[in-house]
Amino acid sequence: MTVHDLNQLLLVCSLVLLVAVAAVRISSRSGLPSLLVYLGIGVLMGQDGIGGIRFDDAELTQVIGYAALVVILAEGGLGTKWKEIRPGLPAASALALVGVAVSVGVTATAAHYLVGLEWRQALIIGAVVSSTDAAAVFSVLRKIPLPPRVTGTLEAESGFNDAPVVILVVALSEHGPVEHWYALVGEIAQELAIGAAIGLAVGWLGAWALRHVALPASGLYPIAVMAIAVTAYAAGAMAHGSGFLAVYLASMVMGNAKLPHWPATRGFADGVGWIAQIGMFVLLGLLVTPHELGDDIVPALVIGLVLTMVARPLGVVACLVPFRVPWREQALMSWAGLRGAVPIILATIPMVSGVEGSRTIFNIVFVLVVVYTLIQGPTLPWLARKLNLGQGPEAADLGIESAPLERLRGHLLSFAIPEGSKMHGVEINELRLPAGAAVTLVVRDGKSFVPLPTTVLRLGDELLVVATDPVRDAAERRLRAVGAGGKLAGWLGTNGTS
Repeated sequence: MTVHDLNQLLLVCSLVLLVAVAAVRISSRSGLPSLLVYLGIGVLMGQDGIGGIRFDDAELTQVIGYAALVVILAEGGLGTKWKEIRPGLPAASALALVGVAVSVGVTATAAHYLVGLEWRQALIIGAVVSSTDAAAVFSVLRKIPLPPRVTGTLEAESGFNDAPVVILVVALSEHGPVEHWYALVGEIAQELAIGAAIGLAVGWLGAWALRHVALPASGLYPIAVMAIAVTAYAAGAMAHGSGFLAVYLASMVMGNAKLPHWPATRGFADGVGWIAQIGMFVLLGLLVTPHELGDDIVPALVIGLVLTMVARPLGVVACLVPFRVPWREQALMSWAGLRGAVPIILATIPMVSGVEGSRTIFNIVFVLVVVYTLIQGPTLPWLARKLNLGQGPEAADLGIESAPLERLRGHLLSFAIPEGSKMHGVEINELRLPAGAAVTLVVRDGKSFVPLPTTVLRLGDELLVVATDPVRDAAERRLRAVGAGGKLAGWLGTNGTS
């Protein structure tokens, strides 16, 4: 490749990223899941589009898709709040295991008897489309906050169900239908257990190291966090466990560990996650050949209809009835089973393995994901409102930034008081910070001053808090509690120190 070719490639890539970033705004305003916009960009660049690029390397697509999925799961884990998913964790685990099994069985049966696919192809399609996509679900629900149990269950399910589905698709693609199904179940259980153990261990060790070692530059913390997450995936995969479950759990542990420079780390992970999604979807759009989809549209619609209206609701009911989840929440979770990038990536596995009819499997999955995401995505907010599951806006999180002072055995906590925070109007002494923590500086309207105990805080104020190592966590908990519940937080039940 010459320098001129490299310049042209960089120009094309930068233009694609700019268009894709602009598409984020379009999708957020229209309620259209962004994955469809990025897939459309890839299709337009492909051999049937204006770009005319011929691309059919399924193996490269699978490798890049796996790498992107690792980054996306890491970003999702870092943004998962343990207090929100904890109540729905048993239900989410059931959906990720029992729900997937129900979905595979019902969908494969429909693909065999209604569409006429061979059992091997039918089972592969049933497994491929059984994984939900949190990014697709929450991209259209950002403006409609749901009850914590619903969001927590959906988020945890999407993080957990990728692992068993990947194992199942790989097994079916390499060996076809397994005669002794219990052997496959045992393999899945073993890989999940290994992946969970490694993910939790790597996440805990990584969080401990980042909290006790002061790196020379704040910009190194986001890189270190992502490196630890990728390490969890690699360690899990090399130990013959589920790398995808390992990276999600490790990231979730770090995301709830109050790491130094957390807002910067979260922003970096969010940006890297967007780049991974954009690149992955564009590449998947390039891989598809639109003029070959004609014969697979009707089978995709039939399979998708059974999946959406029968398989998913049956799986949800079977898993959630024992937990006494209200029927309204069950209805929303049934409709919120959006399929995003993961099924399309998994559809490349039988292509790489040389499974007969694998191109048909890929085309059916592609059409199914596009059509039913287009139907379900924009209607999710409407359904949430009809079921009266929307909640009022919550108090904005403070977004506390922490920087360790290794030699002084302390921490600097900095944050700005956002709109909606109940810290507005609270005096410094009413914060009731633990002994060993103090507000040392306030910046208001561009001017900084040392506050008095009677200084009243206002929206937009930026605060600098110094805390010793032993009370660092307690100070942050107290600040967040006051931001959410006001000066009486603790007495009125809001979490925080009293």
